[in-house]
Amino acid sequence: MKSENPQETPLDPEKLPAHVAMIMDGNGRWAKKRLMNRVKGHEKGSQTVRSIVTAARELGIGMLTLYAFSTENWSRPRVEVKALMMLLKRFLVSERDELMGQGVRLNILGQKEKLPVDIQREAERTVQMTQNNQGMVLNLALSYGSRQEITAGVQTLAEKIKTGLIQPVDITEEMISDHLYTRKMPDPDLIIRTSGEFRLSNFMMWQAAYSELFVTNTLWPDFTKDEFIEILINFQERDRRFGKVKCSTSNDGSPQ
Repeated sequence: MKSENPQETPLDPEKLPAHVAMIMDGNGRWAKKRLMNRVKGHEKGSQTVRSIVTAARELGIGMLTLYAFSTENWSRPRVEVKALMMLLKRFLVSERDELMGQGVRLNILGQKEKLPVDIQREAERTVQMTQNNQGMVLNLALSYGSRQEITAGVQTLAEKIKTGLIQPVDITEEMISDHLYTRKMPDPDLIIRTSGEFRLSNFMMWQAAYSELFVTNTLWPDFTKDEFIEILINFQERDRRFGKVKCSTSNDGSPQ
């Protein structure tokens, strides 16, 4: 599949976020509004995943992270969890050719060992198949929780201190980042949450320190490429200072 030229949209290709992360929320409410089973909402949501991944690739986004299944989601009704795993397996298998055609490289973030064995196998197969792709990177956050991620990283660092590999004073922000699932990845420039909920829900809490946040009332199954573009335009209009104050100048050109 050929990518569209991002200049065909009102977007400035020079100001695109390098990394967009999405909290895909609202599948259950979408189904409830239509008097459907929650699983039907997840099925419709999986179609949105396909269209947004394609849209991100076409628009020139370098990295897209989708919060697909949290550590807390394991406590949902067994029937719903089973359906989610079935949809995940179907995606991993059915989208391989599409990911290859678009040059998308897949990564899995989270406690992969907690996923069913057949899901682990299909995920690893797709990751291996796409590992040399040079286009967009797609991260699926599966059995992912930011507190668990940070805890695991701290435990690893503690073991290194215990064995004398490092000293406590050696620990830096960069070192902590390198012990997270997202090591060597850029932090998300933009985090989008659908369904109108104003919270991160245990998602990328370390990485989101200076991310721009955008919350839309749109439920995930109704989220479209057009709304995605509108959000990206909003992002490009924001003044990102990363905690700093921009230096203004006086009439004579000297800083104030």
